[in-house]
Amino acid sequence: MNPKQDWIEEAKKKAALRAVEHVKDKFIIGLGSGSTAAYAIEELGRKIKRDQLHTLAVPTSYQAFMLAIKSGIPITTLDENPVLDLAIDGADQIDKESNLIKGMGGALAREKIVASASRKFIIIADETKKVNILGEKNHPVPLEVIPFASKSVMLKIKETGGTPTLREGTGKVGPIITDNGNVIVDAEFGPIQEPAKLEDRLNSIPGVVETGLFIGMADIVYLGTRSTVEKCER
Repeated sequence: MNPKQDWIEEAKKKAALRAVEHVKDKFIIGLGSGSTAAYAIEELGRKIKRDQLHTLAVPTSYQAFMLAIKSGIPITTLDENPVLDLAIDGADQIDKESNLIKGMGGALAREKIVASASRKFIIIADETKKVNILGEKNHPVPLEVIPFASKSVMLKIKETGGTPTLREGTGKVGPIITDNGNVIVDAEFGPIQEPAKLEDRLNSIPGVVETGLFIGMADIVYLGTRSTVEKCER
């Protein structure tokens, strides 16, 4: 691991530690997916064991589910607990208003469902994820799409000024398939001046299950830096 990667991983861990401090006894918690959320899941497992908490969790992906089991976290479902006390997740880009792009890990639909079911939604990330405007550096907006509609959805994205790409797997032939059995289309729009309007337009396309634009959803953002953790509240 190079020095840059070293401090980024440490920044993620510090942000995760701050987020897990919010967990209390008998909380029902949504667990996000990806490398940063993984640190929170591992720390939550340690906290449950250390403090003997009666805590349940709803994972947003098979990856999060397996890590939660490994970490000793009892699992529940949204069917059993449709309202969650807290959700902790990572993000791919975060703007000044704490709007997000998520979904590079492919779990964006379940992540948004869990976030919307939570009384408090906490985002953890390292400071490299902070941007002035979502979509900077040609960062795409991931979309979960019904396979039957993938071609027509991509055509509609082009008509709205985007550049769509069907996400392909590595180590396998064909597209990435989500835990819901759908495909991921990554759509580049450049800097997104009005993310809420873009989210509405994308959601109106038949076949789009969900977008990776999380607008006005994050209650708290913990950004790990080289030396500290910055807290932003909505």
